[in-house]
Amino acid sequence: MAKSKNCYVCTECGSVQSRWMGKCPDCGSWNTLEETVPEESAPKGKAAPASAAVTVISTLKEIDSSEENRYTTEMSELNRVLGGGIVPGSVILLSGDPGIGKSTLLLQICQSISDGAKILYISGEESLRQIKLRAGRLGVETENLLLGATTNIEAVIEAIHRLKPDIVMVDSIQTMNLSSLNSTTGSVSQVRECTQLLINTAKSLEIPTFIVGHVNKDGNIAGPKVMEHMVDAVLYFEGERNLSYRILRAIKNRYGSTNEIGVFEMQESGLVEVQNPSMAMLEGRPQNVSGTCVACVMEGSRPILAEVQALVSKTSFGQPRRTSTGFDYNRAALLTAVLEKRCGYFFGNLDSYINVIGGLRLDEPAADLAVALSLASNLLDRPISDDLVAFGEIGLAGEIRMVNRAADRVKEAERLGFARCVLPKQCLSALNFSPKIQLIPVSSLAQAIQLLLR
Repeated sequence: MAKSKNCYVCTECGSVQSRWMGKCPDCGSWNTLEETVPEESAPKGKAAPASAAVTVISTLKEIDSSEENRYTTEMSELNRVLGGGIVPGSVILLSGDPGIGKSTLLLQICQSISDGAKILYISGEESLRQIKLRAGRLGVETENLLLGATTNIEAVIEAIHRLKPDIVMVDSIQTMNLSSLNSTTGSVSQVRECTQLLINTAKSLEIPTFIVGHVNKDGNIAGPKVMEHMVDAVLYFEGERNLSYRILRAIKNRYGSTNEIGVFEMQESGLVEVQNPSMAMLEGRPQNVSGTCVACVMEGSRPILAEVQALVSKTSFGQPRRTSTGFDYNRAALLTAVLEKRCGYFFGNLDSYINVIGGLRLDEPAADLAVALSLASNLLDRPISDDLVAFGEIGLAGEIRMVNRAADRVKEAERLGFARCVLPKQCLSALNFSPKIQLIPVSSLAQAIQLLLR
């Protein structure tokens, strides 16, 4: 009998190729083909037995449309990201960098389930003694937590059917293996098939399941891309390891918004919720210093104030250096070009550095105005008032464009004690209340700089 040759599976689309190629011919992704052992197929001439199961077909009127009963936790930040709680039968993929706090978050969820649900926690990376030591450090003392340490997915499925838990947690999917597959643990086929078994079990028994997934060196979720399409929600736990703040973000959520974030702080006793992220991000601001401005961005339905700092200095090299932390590098280059062309400030022989305090990343265009003002402030060495907040999108013509949710941004600035707010002129019509804070409407970047830095 001839020995079967290895094949190559694309981690993005799952297509199978007979030889390695730099580019997948099906999805066009580069360097995504991984070598694997093909599975044995059934002998020719023997058809697979027909399934006796019958698919249930229902009309819209026959389907129960009542609100689902979610499992709520005592962690309001987590409930916000999940859309109000944990939906029965949902499969949630939790991913993040190594050591960011994924396992810590799962154990704290076990302690914070408000209705005393029975939870089955399966670990393929730690022993039961290691889990108990970490649970003792985090103060997890619930009696409804059942622990298991195995890498056999069949044993996990059998335990779920036997124990009938209310919630299942698997840490992590890359350590699970299916004995009927010849490929190694963590391969594309193993991750895909193990995930499918967990999804089938969760849907059939209406048991919500948390699955921890590793990330690769590029920061993307390891394993086949199709795994993200199979689950109901994808949560990404992000943050700098040398900083204490952690942000839980929903990349995909079938039962809620993907714009919400949860903010936590890593302490010795575990993750602590940050109920007022704006106040935490602005703590310790320097007074009367040029190159700093407060921006207001929207993270879902929550307005967050963040401090943006800029430093402009004469370069010591032939090519000026540009560095941006917490803000898009290409967007920063665009704003520098607008300042040169439309406002007459020359950055050609100057190094420029942009930093967002607290490890927060400002992806919304509404942060453009604060970044541009901080650059101009440091270039002119004229400080911006400490009681001022700014938001607005900047176009290539130097105009300040309208942004959404202007009323919520102004209310947040007013609640935190700011006295003045710079906003696009078009946003005045969107304010449906009379704020106590002084509003400074501007229509161009040059006008904003003239009003604030004259």
